[in-house]
Amino acid sequence: LQWSSPPEAIERFKSQEIWFPPPQFYEFCRLCNFSSLRELHKFSSERALEGCERWMPVMLSAPNGFIQLLPGDELYPEDPDFTGEKKITMSTDKKVEDLMKEGGKFHRIVIKNINNLAVYVNIQAKYKHINPLMMNSDSSDYNSKL
Repeated sequence: LQWSSPPEAIERFKSQEIWFPPPQFYEFCRLCNFSSLRELHKFSSERALEGCERWMPVMLSAPNGFIQLLPGDELYPEDPDFTGEKKITMSTDKKVEDLMKEGGKFHRIVIKNINNLAVYVNIQAKYKHINPLMMNSDSSDYNSKL
C-alpha cells in the first residue's frame, strides 16, 4: 500500500510500476483538476445535490487498439447496455488515429495497449461534474498537488 497523488499515480502507471484499469485512469485524470484535497472536498460538497448520471462504457474495437466510448461521444450508442446482458460489441476497420481525426464530439478513453491509455473529452459534463484533464499515459502535463 502506498499513498500517491493523482499525478504520481499516473507517473507510476506510465513507468509500469503499477497498473490500473481505464476507468481508474479516467478518474485520476479528473482528480488532476484539483490542487489540494481541500479544493476537491469543496467541489464535491458544492455539487453533491446536483445529481449523477448512470453510464456504462461501450468498447469499440479497431485494428490497432480499442476505444471506450462514454456518454456524449458521437459514437456512443443511443441505447447502451447498462446491464451487460446484451454483450454489445462494436468494431470498425478504421484505425484509432483515423477515428480521432474524423471525430468532433469526444468522451472516450483510447487504449493502444494495457499501459498506453489516453483520455479525450471535449463535451460539457452533466450535473456540474468536472471533466478529466485530457492526457495520454505516455506524456505528462498536469498541475494537481493532491
